[in-house]
Amino acid sequence: MKINVKNKRLFLLVFFLLFAIHFSLFTDVNASEKWQGVDESVIEKFAKEHGIEPKEPLINTDQGDLLLFVFLIAGVAGGFIAGYYWRELINYKDRNIEKAYLRSKKL
Repeated sequence: MKINVKNKRLFLLVFFLLFAIHFSLFTDVNASEKWQGVDESVIEKFAKEHGIEPKEPLINTDQGDLLLFVFLIAGVAGGFIAGYYWRELINYKDRNIEKAYLRSKKL
């Protein structure tokens, strides 16, 4: 039995559509119940074994968009520093290229 290209494409399209529908509709499993993070599964376990109770963090980033704001400020600071020193980096490269060119002329 020979399968032509159109039938293969149609089969693959139907297969991927059914695959996508299956995983989009049947998302009943709550991932937090099955997969715990390292904090809950390892660190808290050993802390409880040694009699240490968990403490509140100094800066609680779980409140609202505080963590996003911290990353925004870090990105702005990093961008400012990179932008400020960009001219120096470019001039450094230009000076090295110019020195190499002058050295090659002397040879």
